[in-house]
Amino acid sequence: MSNSTVSRSRGRIRVARSLWYTAPQTVEIRSERLAPAPPGWLTIETHFSAISRGTEQLIWRGGVAESEWQRMRAPFQDGDLPFPVKYGYSAAGVVVNGPPEWLGASTFALFPHQDVFVLPMDRVTRLADDIPLRRATLAANMETALNAVWDSGAGPADKIVIVGAGIVGLLIAYLTSRLPGARVMVVDLAPERRAIVETFGATFVPAGTSASTTLGDDADVVFHTSASGPGLATAVNACGFEASLVELSWYGDAEIDVALGGTFHAKRLRLVSSQVGHVATSRRPRWSHARRLDAAAALLADPLLDQLVATSVAFDELPTQMPTIFGQTGGGLAPVIAYPAAS
Repeated sequence: MSNSTVSRSRGRIRVARSLWYTAPQTVEIRSERLAPAPPGWLTIETHFSAISRGTEQLIWRGGVAESEWQRMRAPFQDGDLPFPVKYGYSAAGVVVNGPPEWLGASTFALFPHQDVFVLPMDRVTRLADDIPLRRATLAANMETALNAVWDSGAGPADKIVIVGAGIVGLLIAYLTSRLPGARVMVVDLAPERRAIVETFGATFVPAGTSASTTLGDDADVVFHTSASGPGLATAVNACGFEASLVELSWYGDAEIDVALGGTFHAKRLRLVSSQVGHVATSRRPRWSHARRLDAAAALLADPLLDQLVATSVAFDELPTQMPTIFGQTGGGLAPVIAYPAAS
């Protein structure tokens, strides 16, 4: 059966509406009519889904290099990059049809932006009762952050620097600040991120000429998430001798300049690419993708994380709101999409 999803009308599964990227800086909502789910599958009504300001902004502007079109396919994506494509991978909703023990259950799935969909049970994460659906949209980002911490080897009492306070950077700050004795510092251009960083137990450092003085050059582990050349330079300069620099940014078809002479070589730095498509090497013998996603979802039990999903945009308004979300005036953390079922 198709990965595409379905919605209900008068008790029958008939039509779903989904967001499609159709041309550079253009999206539209499309409808599709499909058959009911097979026995044992789940029909899920979406309440919220998360927009990835990094990955989806590249897709929105057509910034994914052709060499990456297949590697960057999202789970249950329809269409092919660059356009038209139904994309997204962070949907939280409620089971409205399926086995009796699943009816009414809160769930998370790596599914595109769509109002109702069907999946087999083994591709759905059942959420604990204390995790609201809006907060559950962070599960994919938390999975990325968890994998990055595993890739980094960060441990108790380490000095840890995070350059870039987007959602993934902030979730790394949240996780690493809970390592006993760890000193965590977060660098960003946006001063409004200070309050969030400090509630997580980390120190906020404004990006700029004085950042290096504040950060020092002796960090044990540095994470870079800003997807910018200056940010990567700040990350390199913050590293101590033989430190690990974990690169999470995805640049698409953009090229950046980075100095890999001098400090980089003299300090024998370890540059690590962390990407969520594979479980971190240190955990791979024991952890499946499903186990990792279940763990990431369970880590969302803390109400402190609600400040990362404080704003929302209505699903039906996406065609007109996307330029603002991804444009120069769309500062702040990306909003979640609110669907009619959430009202």
